Amino acid sequence: MSAHLSITFSPLSDVTTQIILVDSAQNTLSGAAEHGTIIAQIAKMASFEGKVGQSYLHLDAASGAGFLAVGVGNDISNGLSAELVGAELYKTLRKHKVSSAAITEMTISDDMICALLYGALSQSYEFNHYFTKKEATSEITLCVAHKSVDGLEAQFADHQGMLSGVFMARDLITEPANVLYPAEFAARCEALRALGLEVDVLDEAAMTKLGMGALLGVGQGSRRESKMVVMKWNGGGTEAPLAYVGKGVCFDTGGISLKPAKGMEDMKWDMGGAAAVTGAMCAIASRKVARNIVGIIGLVENMPDGDAQRPGDVVTSLSGQTIEVINTDAEGRLVLADCLTYCQDKFKPQMIVDLATLTGAILVALGKDYAGLFSNDDALAKAIKSSGDGTAEPCWQMPMGESYHKMLKSHIADMKNIGGPYGGSITAACFLERFIDEGTPWAHIDMAGKAWADKPGHAHPSGGTGFGVRLLNDLAETWQG
Repeated sequence: MSAHLSITFSPLSDVTTQIILVDSAQNTLSGAAEHGTIIAQIAKMASFEGKVGQSYLHLDAASGAGFLAVGVGNDISNGLSAELVGAELYKTLRKHKVSSAAITEMTISDDMICALLYGALSQSYEFNHYFTKKEATSEITLCVAHKSVDGLEAQFADHQGMLSGVFMARDLITEPANVLYPAEFAARCEALRALGLEVDVLDEAAMTKLGMGALLGVGQGSRRESKMVVMKWNGGGTEAPLAYVGKGVCFDTGGISLKPAKGMEDMKWDMGGAAAVTGAMCAIASRKVARNIVGIIGLVENMPDGDAQRPGDVVTSLSGQTIEVINTDAEGRLVLADCLTYCQDKFKPQMIVDLATLTGAILVALGKDYAGLFSNDDALAKAIKSSGDGTAEPCWQMPMGESYHKMLKSHIADMKNIGGPYGGSITAACFLERFIDEGTPWAHIDMAGKAWADKPGHAHPSGGTGFGVRLLNDLAETWQG
C-alpha cells in the first residue's frame, strides 16, 4: 500500500501554489479575500462555475507562484460532502501535476476541514506492491495553514487513526491468496499488538479440542492450516464487550461444489468480513476508543482436495448442533457459526455484529449500493443503519422469519447449510441466527457487493474498499444497548 499525499500543518505557509475552494455561487471558502475578484474574472474566461470536479490552475510564469481554483459544488455542510470535495481536490492536484500546495484562511469549520483532508488521503490510496516497473508517481505535499495548528492537528489525528484501519482492510482484501493465506493473515493481526490489542491465535489442534467441526470442515481440503484470531481492545473498564465477527475465507474455490472458472480470481476477497473486522480493530486501537471490544475472525481456505468436505457430509458445530452440508460453496456460514458460538461462550458480549461476503444473492437483491442487514434486535439494526448512513457504508434491512427457517430443514441432521433456490441471503442469515443465544442482540451484514469496487466510489479508488471499518468504529462509539 502507498498513499501519495502527505499533509502538514502550519500557522503560515510559504508554499507557492494556494488552493482556493470555490462553491457554485462563486464564494471562496479559502484564500485571501482578494481572490474573490480574480475568481469572478476566471469564471467568465474559463467557464469555471465552482462545480465539483471543475478546476482552474493559474501560475505566474516568472515566479511559479499561483493558485489552483477547485470547485466544491453547492454543499460542504456535512462530513460526507466534505470528504467528496477532498477526494476531488486530490484528483485535481494529481491532474495538474502540483507537487506542493497550501490551503490558507479556510472559512469552513475544523470538522469539515478534517473531513476534507480525510477524503483527500483516502482517495490517494494505491496498492502497487507487485509492479516491477512502476510509473513514476510524484508525491504531493499539502500544507494546511490554520490559526490553531495544535488543535486541528490533534483533531485530524483521529481521522488518521481511522484511515490506518481502512487502509489495512484494503491491503488485506487486495493481497493475492498465495500471499495472504490463513497463517499470514493471522500474523498481520498479531502485529497489531503494537497498538495495544491483545491478540490470540487458535490453530487447528486447539479448535479440534474445542469441537469446532463446522469451521474445520471447510478448511480440511487445503494444505494451509485454518486459524481463528481473537483481538481484544480493553478501553471500557469492566463493561461487557461489544463483539465483531468476520468471515475470513482467504480463497474460495467452492470446494467440491466447484465454482465456475470465470471470475474465480475474485474469490481472493472472500475474506472481506475478516478484513473489515481487522481494520476496525486497528482503527479502534489507534483511536483509543473508550469501549471494550472483541474482534474474532475465522480464517480458512476452501479447496477441492481429496480430503475436502463432500456434499452430504454431516458436521458437528461447536454449539453441538449438527449440519448437513448440501453445498460446500455455502462455507462462510459454517465458519461464522463456530466463531459466533466461541464468541458468546468466551466473552458474553453486549451484542454481536458479524460481517461476511456471504451470498451472491444479496447482489441480486440490492446490487452494489447497499450491504444487506439482518438482525434479531430492532435497536441494533437501527443503530447499524444510522452508522452506515453516516459513514457512507449504507445497509438495507432485509426480512427474516419462521418460513425461511423451515427451508433449512434436514432429514438427517439439525439443519442443512442452504435453503431452497429462493431467498438465499435470508436463509443464510437464518442459518447464522441458530447459533445466537436467546437474548443476545445480533446483526449480520452481508457485504458481498461492497468489499470490492470495479470503479471509484465515495472517496476511494477502485479495488478493495475497506467497507465496514468506519461503520464498526462509529457503532462502537454510539451503541447504547
